[in-house]
Amino acid sequence: MDTMTLWHISGWGFAALAFAALLVGFSKTAVSGANTVSLAIFAAVLPARASTGVLLPVLIAGDVLAVLTYRRHAHWPTLWRLFPAVAAGVVAGTLFLVWAGDGVVRVSIGVILLVMAAVTVWRRRTAERTAEPDVVTTRAGRIKARSYGVLGGFTTMVANAGGPVMSMYLLSAGFRKLGFLGTSAFFFLIVNVSKVPFSAGLGLIDGRSLLLDAALAVFVVPGALFGKWAVNRINQKLFEQLVIAATVVGGLQLLLR
Repeated sequence: MDTMTLWHISGWGFAALAFAALLVGFSKTAVSGANTVSLAIFAAVLPARASTGVLLPVLIAGDVLAVLTYRRHAHWPTLWRLFPAVAAGVVAGTLFLVWAGDGVVRVSIGVILLVMAAVTVWRRRTAERTAEPDVVTTRAGRIKARSYGVLGGFTTMVANAGGPVMSMYLLSAGFRKLGFLGTSAFFFLIVNVSKVPFSAGLGLIDGRSLLLDAALAVFVVPGALFGKWAVNRINQKLFEQLVIAATVVGGLQLLLR
């Protein structure tokens, strides 16, 4: 990691990172997928590869707050179905990072996010919603869970961009707002913590980056508190529209940056 860059951030640069950290907290407790904007800000202020290592502990801080807020609403059958596929995706993403340049990574993730958003919109217009998120019990549901799991693991490893992919899966599976947030909270806490050894092994996390994370984590808390306040004032339809919109914006930012 270019640690010298971490210590030569301008005041405006740190302010941008602080805003991105605040947005991480908001996304974890309100509109999942919105932190793709944070990803773009981190990559704009810091070197692209180094930014993924700095952002990861900030995301974990947000995950902890989300779990504390929505721990009673997690749907564990869905989580157990996803984890093996996600592990395979994380391994694939690690291998991809060994040789892929920043440009290839950005384009790949951007395309995946836009395709996932389009597929979800299409599916929700042509299929009936289920009352409970039990689609993983069918053969088609298991295949879908594994497909999204691999994509989620891959995208979260290479660019911390797994949120929109998993958001699209949870929406397509028929999750309501609180179940969506509780399931995604536990999912990303477990997945992001498991990524730490891989990121450290790739040199994306070191002592100096963790010091910067400690300063930025302070801003995650007010963002999470605001998200908790806001989510109770957002109806289900608007919630889903915001999640999909955040995914599209994040994908376009990656492609156009």
